[in-house]
Order: sequence, then structure tokens, then C-alpha cells
Amino acid sequence: MIRVAIAGVAGRMGQTLVEAVRALEPEMQLTAASVLADDISLGSDIGIVALGQALGVTAVADLSAVVNDFDMLIDFTSPKASLGHLQLCREHGKALVLGTTGFNAGERAEIKTATDLAIVFAPNMSVGVNLCFDLLAKAAAVLGDDADIEITEAHHRFKKDAPSGTAVKMGEVIAETLGRNLDDVAVYGREGVGYARDSNTIGFTTIRGGDIVGDHTVMFAALGERVEITHKATSRMTFARGAVRAARWLAGKPAGVYSMMDVLGLVD
Repeated sequence: MIRVAIAGVAGRMGQTLVEAVRALEPEMQLTAASVLADDISLGSDIGIVALGQALGVTAVADLSAVVNDFDMLIDFTSPKASLGHLQLCREHGKALVLGTTGFNAGERAEIKTATDLAIVFAPNMSVGVNLCFDLLAKAAAVLGDDADIEITEAHHRFKKDAPSGTAVKMGEVIAETLGRNLDDVAVYGREGVGYARDSNTIGFTTIRGGDIVGDHTVMFAALGERVEITHKATSRMTFARGAVRAARWLAGKPAGVYSMMDVLGLVD
């Protein structure tokens, strides 16, 4: 039995993760959970918070207080909180499934040095999105030098980071395949009258509105034809299911920083 903690169970994603662990994985036991220190659910049974039924697990503000109660942490919170949780897991030898987005380049580099614990780190835990990463590499290899590449993403009004971590990862996959540095070729929005499009650039468009869970489209637009690869998420359970799959795969793995591509066997 894998003893699992979930960070941020009062949030929309945290509640979905509680539901997913309970419904999808009989070999996982939810034994610890955290909320923000000023959240009204602090000290409450997390089952009441997330599912409307008691689970016998009390929400704490600091996971270090219950660090002996879990073997693996699933974290979809915020960059600052997640980096603290990363350090906690390193100090106490806990496995980590990290789906938080919004990290800057330095923070992502810090996470990738955490090779002393077993961690799955991915900007998107959706199985379908990670399949798209594989398809994008193939499409870029065939079409990339002859096509203009544009990435469009849409999320709910509450999402704070833009473009999404998934969109950035899509750009990184394409740029790496084409031998380009995304920092050098990314264009984030356009306005006014300027020069004609540079064929080496990768454009990003961000949409925020309503309750959109997550839509991503990559367009390879050549003269006379275009290819579009699209993923649409209609429920946060999509990401929660992927996180549970990652946690199941990670159990018993040696220390190292893994991706969802590793989890799905899409790495050569």
C-alpha cells in the first residue's frame, strides 16, 4: 500500500486529486494533506472538504508536521509552495509527483537537479497531452522547416501563468527537434505594423476566460496546406488520472527526475 499525501486539497485540482486517488487506485491510501494556513478547511477532515464524506485525514498547514505519515506527495499547488515541498521530500526521502506550473527557468533547473529522490515532474499530467508531445516532435521533423508554427492555448479565467506550462513545453519540443533555442525564437503575441513573419519563429497566443479547463492547438502552416494537432481537456480529472498513473509507476523506482514521457514509455 502506497501512503499518499496531497498538497492543496482545498483547491479545485486538490479536490479532484482526492477523488482520483480514492476512486482509481486501491493500492494507494490517502494519509496526509495540506491547505493554506488561512484556509477555512484547516483542521477539517479532507474527505468532507473534497468528497462530502469523512476519510479520517485532517488537513494541516505544514506537511512537515505529518511527514512520517506518507511515502509519496502529489503536488499541483504554486511554484513557491512546491519548491518548499521539494526540499521537504529531499530531506525525508519521499517520492514526489509534481504537476505545478508557472516555474521560471531557474526554478525548473533547480527541480531537475533533485536526482536524490524519485520525482515525476511534468507541466501536464494528461496522457493525451503527452502523446501530443510525441506527435509534435514527429510533425516538426517532417514539416518544421517548411511551415510557420503557431501555438494557441486557452484556460479558465483564474489561471495566473501565461503562456501555460504545457504550451511552453510544446514549444520546447518543437524547437529542440528543429535545433532551435525557444528563448531565441518564441514570439508572445503581436501588435501593430511591423516586419513580415520570420519563418524560424514559434508564435504563442494565450486566451483566458470562463471555466475552460485547457485547450492547446499547434498549427504547422505551410503554403497551400496546414496541419493542426489539438488537445482539449474537458475535466480536471484528466490531469488527476494522469497523476495517479504517474504515482503508481513511480512507486519503487530508483531516485531520478522522470517525466510523463517516461511514465508512458514514450522515451526512446
